[in-house]
Amino acid sequence: MDNNMNNIPVEKFRFATRNDLYHDSKFETKPVSYFQGAFRRFSKNKGAVVGGVVIAFLVLFAILAPFFTPFKPAYYDMSYAYVTPKINLFANSDINFWDGCKQKDTGYVTFLKDKALAAETGREVIKNGEYEVSEDGSVYSYRYDTYYGVGFGKYKIISVEEFQDIQRYQNETGRQVIYPVVKVSDRPTLEKNKYDANIYYKVENPKASIIRPKLDKNGDIIPNYWKYEAGENVALIPEYNSLRIEGENGFTENGTQYFYAYGRKVDGGIEIRAEYYEYYIYQHTQVLKDGIEEPVFPFGTTATGKDIFACLAYGARFSFIFATVVALVNFIVGVIWGSISGYFGGKIDLFMERFAEILGAVPSMIVITLLKYHMGATSQALVLFIAFFATGWIGMAGTTRMQFYRFKNQEYVLAARTLGARDRRIMFKHIFPNGLGTIVTRIALVIPGMIYTETSFSYLGIINLEAGNTTSVGTLIAAGKAAITADAGYVALFPCLFLVLLMLSFNLFGNGLRDAFNPSLRGTED
Repeated sequence: MDNNMNNIPVEKFRFATRNDLYHDSKFETKPVSYFQGAFRRFSKNKGAVVGGVVIAFLVLFAILAPFFTPFKPAYYDMSYAYVTPKINLFANSDINFWDGCKQKDTGYVTFLKDKALAAETGREVIKNGEYEVSEDGSVYSYRYDTYYGVGFGKYKIISVEEFQDIQRYQNETGRQVIYPVVKVSDRPTLEKNKYDANIYYKVENPKASIIRPKLDKNGDIIPNYWKYEAGENVALIPEYNSLRIEGENGFTENGTQYFYAYGRKVDGGIEIRAEYYEYYIYQHTQVLKDGIEEPVFPFGTTATGKDIFACLAYGARFSFIFATVVALVNFIVGVIWGSISGYFGGKIDLFMERFAEILGAVPSMIVITLLKYHMGATSQALVLFIAFFATGWIGMAGTTRMQFYRFKNQEYVLAARTLGARDRRIMFKHIFPNGLGTIVTRIALVIPGMIYTETSFSYLGIINLEAGNTTSVGTLIAAGKAAITADAGYVALFPCLFLVLLMLSFNLFGNGLRDAFNPSLRGTED
């Protein structure tokens, strides 16, 4: 092709009109700031968004959940050890899930005891009264209510004043707490059975180790309540010095009026049979008045009867607050240390790096051990904080130092230095924002790392955070380890689920932040 301008024919030229002149059009779109662009890039990362939503949910759970439960980590009740998770919405339905029950496969004698308890209290110890029997008749299977199944426990000794107060409570509310007792001479012989308040019925062999209820011709339990004739002066026999509920009219049998004995006078007070579910409600609503209205544990309880929901909520709150404070302190110290080391380099960098390497070479286990030895009476949380801070900032300092080495010789930094910018302005106005993506990602991974380490130390028993209303997720996981063999895997399920969600979501969230704050990706979101 001939590109000689002199050979263009004259007829190819023509005059231009005003309409043929073009000018640059006005830029209509709004400028996007650094953080606006970062947010757009982050929003397009679905994994990071999901991770952020999960983190927000976990944080809200840690903040708000303690306000929605009357229980505290210090609370415990051994009578309700290993009760299964229960929500009233499911407990009152036919759904065999989260109903406070567990599948029970047992023999005929145990089945009879559960059936006897249900018959006396009117509660569904056997859910809906439904059960299945194996073909050979040796195994009975049914949904067993772990809350009602506690029954009466052992005979309880209370004061005369409490006995009278319980009567008042029963009359006012119509809720029965105290049931008739069994005469001492009519109870089973062995010590382990003599004070078992669930045995209110006649038995086949009082001397046997395994108590078998005696049944009538219709196959029903035969009650063995202590009864005495109206007008009988039971006070003449000290062993049988009985009490009855005021206003109780008794009953007539074969033309004779009888009264049931609801208490037996003993040294130190009155011996009673109290259904523990109702006695629990009475104690917390009338005596303790601690806001607990009934025993309902959404996540179940541990071997010591601690509410898992409350312990997990308070433990999560402590973990988030603790990890955030430690990460913030380590971030400030690490960024200042790493920026000075990376920016100035030379002997300053050499000295600062060697110091950090020597300090970082000390195992955290040794640091904690020494701190516990010299600070034995100090709060375990403070010991853990000092141990984490002693070496925790070193990783942040290394990351910041690497970013400063990467960007400090870039053209825009040289231009700023040529124009007379001070070192502090260059460090935190020009270099630091460009390395912010990696640094922020480091922060996002430090928080779950702190929580995981704190959980591990609590799980291993190196740090004990069980003090007052403070607890740890690691302590719950340790309790769940022993609970697995007791057919109570839910004790470990909920804290482990919390930890797994936390670690996965923070990793996804951190990767999203890294890409969002990467300056080289600016403009790629459109």
